[in-house]
Amino acid sequence: MLEKIEAIAGAIGSQRHLRALRDGILLSMPLIIIGSFFLILGNLPINNYTDWLAKIELAPVFNKIVNGSFGLMAIIAVFGIARSLADHYEVDGVSAGVVALASFVIVTPDVVAKTGSGIPYAFVGSGGLFVAILIGLISAEIFRFFVQKNFTIKMPEGVPVAVEKSFAALIPGFMVILVWSLVYLLLGLAGVENIHTLLTGILGKPLGALGSSLWGTLIIIALNSLFWFVGIHGANTINPVIQPIWLQNTDANRIAFQAGHALPHIVTNEFMMNFVWMGGGGTTIGLVICLWLFARSKNNKAMGSLSVAPGVFNINEPVLFGLPVVLNFKLLIPFVLTPMVTAIITYFSMATGLVAKPAGIVVPWTMPPVISGYLATGGKISGAVIQLITLALSVGIYYPFVRSMDKAELRNETDEQQEPTTKDSIA
Repeated sequence: MLEKIEAIAGAIGSQRHLRALRDGILLSMPLIIIGSFFLILGNLPINNYTDWLAKIELAPVFNKIVNGSFGLMAIIAVFGIARSLADHYEVDGVSAGVVALASFVIVTPDVVAKTGSGIPYAFVGSGGLFVAILIGLISAEIFRFFVQKNFTIKMPEGVPVAVEKSFAALIPGFMVILVWSLVYLLLGLAGVENIHTLLTGILGKPLGALGSSLWGTLIIIALNSLFWFVGIHGANTINPVIQPIWLQNTDANRIAFQAGHALPHIVTNEFMMNFVWMGGGGTTIGLVICLWLFARSKNNKAMGSLSVAPGVFNINEPVLFGLPVVLNFKLLIPFVLTPMVTAIITYFSMATGLVAKPAGIVVPWTMPPVISGYLATGGKISGAVIQLITLALSVGIYYPFVRSMDKAELRNETDEQQEPTTKDSIA
């Protein structure tokens, strides 16, 4: 049974379109983190500091940097998704990505003013992520179809590789752009002025219900833990489908935070990465602390010493595969239960206003707890406090299971030490 589950989940995780989606979004992460850094700098919770920034006119510069990095999520993703999928088919990924980017610009409506026209930030950022995913995947499929069917311009030998690739991409690129130009034309004739609002309405609402609600979040957490339990990378399997929703929520909070408005979302990318999965999938920071502080058996004490430092930085592969947690039914209950309890407590604390919501600031997933909570909430102490509380709860949930497992391990070690003595006395 486990082998069948592992085979199915492995196939899902390695499916080329999901891999392309994951890789394309990851391509934008450096810009998102850089933008978050300047978002923090521009919004530190110190009145004199923010007044000083406004006085020296540096606040608009910080906002410009944020919009020019964080706010370009969709156009980076459309290029990255198309390139990754084309690379999988072993065709020119860069050309496919460039053509997909051009197609994204074509279908996105312009904002026209007296000074000229252009695409608003709302559509090149998280608001355009659904369209970016669709265009990236379909454009790469069209591009590779014409390349693999040899509908390309062949150049004579001796032509530089860059020139050869450029001409080889002409016909496939033309067809991709033609398709999306026709889509733009047909939508206009049908009275649909904006493909972004159309797709957000069709796809965004059902996925948003799963990715933004507490019940949907608990389902995702349970699936993540169960995948990890059978040795499958939970994040690689689930995140390609649901992470676009979390990133959209992050960006919506970022825009509201910059404008000084109420933050609309609780469940964001940072809610999951920094508040729920502390220590990694299964909220295993509680587990490694229990091993480090309370284990008495040699094996478990050694594992605690080895895994606590990576665990603080949210890297839990050492304990998952070294203890192991994988296929260890003694730890299945806390491995599923702990992140769910953490999510419920944090969610209701934020919903009631006791704890500040994530401010749209992307904190690196390797940032240790307490620091990450403070930064993710825009410099609010409550973000650090709730992490301390849930961290203590994670230790409390894991403790009885670790204690029981450690006692059994200690008995085994004692028996192994006594066996040679018994044999010697018989001899």
